[in-house]
Amino acid sequence: MTTPTPYTIGPADTECRYPVLLNGNFLGLVFRWHRAWFAIPAGITNPDGTETEIRISAGSIGKDAAARYLCDEFAAGRIAPAQKAPAPRSETRTGRIPLLHRRMDKPQNHEAAYRALRGLEALRWIPLGGYPGADNPWLMRCQLCNWTGVRYWSHLRGRKGAPPTPYRHPGCTGRQAL
Repeated sequence: MTTPTPYTIGPADTECRYPVLLNGNFLGLVFRWHRAWFAIPAGITNPDGTETEIRISAGSIGKDAAARYLCDEFAAGRIAPAQKAPAPRSETRTGRIPLLHRRMDKPQNHEAAYRALRGLEALRWIPLGGYPGADNPWLMRCQLCNWTGVRYWSHLRGRKGAPPTPYRHPGCTGRQAL
């Protein structure tokens, strides 16, 4: 009996999608949206040319279930690996970050996005993608130590009238570099 080759999950892009690699081959992307995990198999598109997003599991199971799904699909011969992950679509041709994540780009979401951006500025965070909503992952950079990672606006802003938590991320001293 052979042990399956372990897959690798790469760093999140600006839309918080993680590439899944198996033996150096790109199998697809996995991402979390509204408490569920989705997989985007490499090379499979919808009839209109958009990526095929497949709901895999609840958020409690995590991204590993979605990555294992892509590996199983590859092992069954239903997807073919690609050479590399596609470039993230969040940045515009000018290189500027959009106000809203592409799934949230509706006029009724603009005010919430502006409110979140003002809050991030006060809390010393730099968003690296458009506003995805309060309860979806958002790639950010800490202005205090340059750490980059995924945060949730609902966790940063404080909850139920409580002030924001002083905890920022693992390893952050909370002191501004001069």
